[in-house]
Amino acid sequence: MAATFSTALDVHFAVSQSDPKRPIFFTERLKHQNPSQRFRISCKTSKSSSSSKPQQNPVEEQSPKKTQSLSEQLQPLSTTTLPKKDQAARLSSNPKSTWVNPSKPKRSVLSLQRQKRSPHAYNPQLRELKLFAKKLNDCENNEGAFLSVLEQFPHQPNRENSLLILNSLKPWQKAYLFFNWLKTNDFFPMETIFYNVMMKYLRLGGQFEVIEELANEMVSNEIPLDNITYSTIISCARRCYHFDKAVEWFERMYRTGLMPDEVTYSAILDVYAKLGKVEEVISLYERGVASCWKPDMVTFSVLAKMFGVAGDYEGIKYVLQEMKSVEVRPNLVVYNTLIEAMGRAGKPGFARNLFEDLIESGLTPNEKTLTAIAKIYGKARWEKDALKLWEEMKSKNWPFDFILYNTLLTMFADIGLVEEAEQLFIDMKRSENFKPDSWSYTAMLNIYASGGNVDKAMELFEEMFEVGVELNVMGTTCLIQCLGKTRRIDELVRAFTVSIQQEIEPDDRLCGCLLSVVSLCDNREDIDKVLACLHQANPRLVEFVELIEDEKSSLDTVKEEFRRVLSDTKDDARRPFCNCLIDICRSKNLHERAHDLLYLGTLYGLYPRLHNRTADEWSLNVRTLSVGAAKTALEEWMGTLAKIVKRGEALPELFSAQTGTGTHKFAQGLSNSFGSHLKELGAPFKNSEDKVGCFVATREDLLLWLQSKIPSSSTVIS
Repeated sequence: MAATFSTALDVHFAVSQSDPKRPIFFTERLKHQNPSQRFRISCKTSKSSSSSKPQQNPVEEQSPKKTQSLSEQLQPLSTTTLPKKDQAARLSSNPKSTWVNPSKPKRSVLSLQRQKRSPHAYNPQLRELKLFAKKLNDCENNEGAFLSVLEQFPHQPNRENSLLILNSLKPWQKAYLFFNWLKTNDFFPMETIFYNVMMKYLRLGGQFEVIEELANEMVSNEIPLDNITYSTIISCARRCYHFDKAVEWFERMYRTGLMPDEVTYSAILDVYAKLGKVEEVISLYERGVASCWKPDMVTFSVLAKMFGVAGDYEGIKYVLQEMKSVEVRPNLVVYNTLIEAMGRAGKPGFARNLFEDLIESGLTPNEKTLTAIAKIYGKARWEKDALKLWEEMKSKNWPFDFILYNTLLTMFADIGLVEEAEQLFIDMKRSENFKPDSWSYTAMLNIYASGGNVDKAMELFEEMFEVGVELNVMGTTCLIQCLGKTRRIDELVRAFTVSIQQEIEPDDRLCGCLLSVVSLCDNREDIDKVLACLHQANPRLVEFVELIEDEKSSLDTVKEEFRRVLSDTKDDARRPFCNCLIDICRSKNLHERAHDLLYLGTLYGLYPRLHNRTADEWSLNVRTLSVGAAKTALEEWMGTLAKIVKRGEALPELFSAQTGTGTHKFAQGLSNSFGSHLKELGAPFKNSEDKVGCFVATREDLLLWLQSKIPSSSTVIS
């Protein structure tokens, strides 16, 4: 017999609407509410109890008449996740008490909503079912053999034993045959978990089209798609490079009202990043963080890579700040991504700080880390840091691989550390696993070519053929540059001939190198030898050289032919071509033609930052010009200033000409040659005390000098 008791309770109500994260126990009361009400509660104990079955959510909401844009979908969380007033009323009308463990944190809204697993461990048929699954896996991989074994199913297929078999099959083709067999025979209603398991198999096999068919089938049959379903679809679309499909299913997921889980957020962030949708990435990231999602290392790696590829330094700083705000320490993968990103953004100092932070955190850099930082130090020409890195690598026995060896050689070549490069090259020769290859020899040829050590360069060239290492176009270019600087033209022709015999196809860089050698030749015989080599690589370029040498060629003709030459040339080789052609003209005392080519180069956008004017200073920037082109640009500038003075126009207080510091191996002589030319002209430019590689002149000094030159020349001062 049930016992009945009753009592009167004082119940105090308090509701807070200011912060949804506050606990449910409050002491503050709302003024408009009755502070206390008395209720009589009657309770009756009984042996039986009933439980209400939770109502299932629909598969998908009815599609709206107008498709929402992404910006509409990424609205504040309060408009999509919090219940409306009428929903709140329905929820509170039938309250259901739930005990909450106060020692455990509140579950994140983004936690995976997984189905309850079948109690296989308590299934007495487990051993027999596993043996049957093994028999299915061992049978021939064709439909006839598989279905034949299925006829021997030891028990009547039901939800539990079928799910166990499905989870045990491989490869995905057999799992798909079994899945379709279950659907065809209609042993029991197919549930979401069966589709999820099957989709995971298909994702491993890269079968996105089949996954999408199953998803549409679920929608048609009103089988709910849960968080795992959408996560599997989106991540598979990402793996298969169907980025648009990944976005499409992610948007469908939002329309159903499901919150993305951690895996889905990371996957879709990567998709948006690969599509270049930076604003969507940031919006989605901030939305996830606002919904109590804690980003993982994969997410920060995606963000860092996205900003790094774009060279967005501010974006990279944003990633670092976000990691700090959520108290996440980068792991090695994220450190590597951030260091590479800083390198692309042209911030070697920040890359070095990250590398030092990595070491201080107790992590050990791997081959990828060391390769990235070595490239950055080499590009920045940081000799001190490069040597420190090299010593640390040896003393701490940090890991090496083949790419790292060659990167270190290239770093030493860029900085000019000959002894260190030679020692590393010897170590590679002695090693069993890292014998020098074509790129290793090319790096050494580059070192000797930059230093003008032609004898060692030729020894290395001969050694390549002795040990059977193939020559590449970069190695040929380095060797020809070295032989050209030392005027060893016959050996240059031999090296070029050998490279052609080795079926090496000359590129624009090699053609530019041959052009520069032409400008260095002292006699016609050597010029003809080099031009004969160039003719094999680029006949049109040789024809243009002959055209500009002819003083009868009109500017219009030169302009048209120069345009054709540039059209056949890659973007990064066009300015070097123009520089070399100007050098050739100056070496033949064709100064007027040199000025024509500088004009055409400026006209075709090869020198976009040659001149700069502010109210206080006018400057000439010749950092990217060859010696001859820089001299021509200076003469042109002085001629223009002379015309301005003659017209009586206003001038700024200061004039400057910038040659750069000369740290690049191909620009070491520019500053000295430019300074010598200023002295030849008698121009009142002096070395700047504040900037290295910068020559400055005041308005008063330059004005006096220009006025003295105006009577003799009003166009070009030389």
